[in-house]
Amino acid sequence: MQPQAANPIVNLVPLVLIFVVFYFMLIRPQRKKEKEQQNMLKNLNKNDEVVTSSGIHGTIVNVKDKTITLRIDDNVKIELEKNCVAYIKKTQTVPAA
Repeated sequence: MQPQAANPIVNLVPLVLIFVVFYFMLIRPQRKKEKEQQNMLKNLNKNDEVVTSSGIHGTIVNVKDKTITLRIDDNVKIELEKNCVAYIKKTQTVPAA
């Protein structure tokens, strides 16, 4: 008697499971993060305090289609691509006593 050949579909199950795990652990979270980043860049406004990907802290003074002008010190302004903004700093408001 010869051993029976395994069903080819059974051989594909581990590969499918690996793909599903990769999708839910790597691909899906990355897409969500990219979508949040694009939404944040689309909603940049004047006077937002931001940090760039290179670590420069500043305040937005002008927003254009693809660039922003960032004030990093008194009389020091630089123009950057919007995609250089890493995040918007959350400023705490102090309640009046």
